[in-house]
Amino acid sequence: MSSVYIQGSTLFLSDALVLTNLSEVDQTVRLLFSEHPSAQWQVNLDTLERLDTAGALFLHQLSALANQHESSLQLGPLPEHLQSIFQFATPLPAEAKPTPARISFLERFGASVYRFIEQAADFLYLMADLSYFSVQAIWNRRAIRRDAFVDQAYAIGAQALPIIGLILFLIGAVSALQSAAQLRQFGADIYVADLLAIGITTELGPLMTAIMVAGRSGSAIAAEIATMKFSEELDALRTMALEPLRFVAVPKMWAMVATVPLLTVMADFVGILGGTVIGVFSMGISPAAFVTQILSSLFLKDILTGLVKSAFFAWIITVIAVYRGVNFSGGAVGVGRAITSAVVSSLVGIIVLDLAFNLLFY
Repeated sequence: MSSVYIQGSTLFLSDALVLTNLSEVDQTVRLLFSEHPSAQWQVNLDTLERLDTAGALFLHQLSALANQHESSLQLGPLPEHLQSIFQFATPLPAEAKPTPARISFLERFGASVYRFIEQAADFLYLMADLSYFSVQAIWNRRAIRRDAFVDQAYAIGAQALPIIGLILFLIGAVSALQSAAQLRQFGADIYVADLLAIGITTELGPLMTAIMVAGRSGSAIAAEIATMKFSEELDALRTMALEPLRFVAVPKMWAMVATVPLLTVMADFVGILGGTVIGVFSMGISPAAFVTQILSSLFLKDILTGLVKSAFFAWIITVIAVYRGVNFSGGAVGVGRAITSAVVSSLVGIIVLDLAFNLLFY
């Protein structure tokens, strides 16, 4: 046992100061410091009989404890037989935190450029591998799961029909109204049909379909692959000598490339239908005249241009979604970041490809 008491501004510690009673001593000392404030404390250790390393460390820390109560403290001399233990248990000095070195602007800029080049190289490698495996799957189908293509095509294509049809019908109607507002000034209302047909088939149909597929299916692909990586399913596939890209991503690639052009055809038809409804009921153009004008202005080249765009849009959406999923890091927050970056990057890729095709075709 240890006896702790005060007389004036002197704190007496006697008997034993060892690990077994250290918690009690600490509480008592804190209570005494709080109830009997003093600017200067003296610690009397003359009657201390036993001391271990835990008690010695406690004595070393008494000054810091007194400082918390805005006091200073001075330890009295220890009995001679306890001084060696006290000196042996001297705590290590606190290591000063190193001051972080200042990084210059050029170093930060160079590191950013290096990271960008490294990520671009990883993306190009994955794009090449996924494209190669997708083409190879035409002749070697044994590495592809049965019915995987059908399941993915149903999820990407068939289930997206209602929302894409609704959006394109409204976009066709809005495009007709906007065109009519300008052409009516020149008495050229009938040419709304020309603008509608060419604009929907070459630009708005493929572009809006790709944007909605990127938000709906691209995010789902990134989330699925990121979750598989988090649960180590991709590593399990490699352990079984199965290439994850070939086993997981190739069916998604072919489902995308096959269904997005079909969705674009449906989107073209529904978008033109929405514009036709506006032309007939809002502008007073006869249905026969409006349809005849559409057919006379629309060429096969316009339709094929939109279909080629949509196929490449599907390709870039899948590549970006797979890349973001494979390079996921972290837990649930990381999956959310992967989904967000997949959608945003896909939209940027779609716009860049659309610009490239417009420069090529026009």
